[in-house]
Amino acid sequence: MHENLLLLKRSIEADLDTIERIYGQLEGAELKAETSKETIIVVGYRLHNLYNAFESIFRHVAKTFENQLDEARGWHSELLRRMRLDLRPLRPAVIDGEAYARLDELRGFRHVFRSLYGDELDPARMDVTLRKAHELRELWPDQAKAFLEFLDQAIE
Repeated sequence: MHENLLLLKRSIEADLDTIERIYGQLEGAELKAETSKETIIVVGYRLHNLYNAFESIFRHVAKTFENQLDEARGWHSELLRRMRLDLRPLRPAVIDGEAYARLDELRGFRHVFRSLYGDELDPARMDVTLRKAHELRELWPDQAKAFLEFLDQAIE
C-alpha cells in the first residue's frame, strides 16, 4: 500500500505544478463585453484545463482509496462530491465546502465549454467562473498541503 500512496503523492504534486502553471497563465485575465473572442476562447480553454487538473487529482485519490470510479453519467459531479467526504480512517476529506462550491462552478463551466458547438461563450458568465477560480487559488493550497501531510504520515 505504501507504494500506491507514494505514487498518489507524486501524481498530486505533478498536478499541483500544472495547476500553478495554469493559474500563472490566467493572471491578469479580465473578461468584459469588449474582450476579443480570441481572448475569451483562450481564457475558456485555460479554465477548462484548470478543472481538468483538479479532477485528475480527485480521480487519483478515488482510485487509490475507494478502489472504484464509476464513470457512468454524472460521475464528474459525484467524484467532486466524494472529495468533500471525510472517510477516516481510510482518508480525510480532500476539500472543504468553500473549495467545493468554487470547483463545482469550474466543473459546470468545463461542461459548457466542452458542449458548446457554434454558440459563443458569454464573457460576463465566464468572468464569474474566473473570479471563482481565483478565489479557489486562495483556498486550495492549505487543503492540498493538509492532504499531502496525511499521505506523508500514511507512507511512514
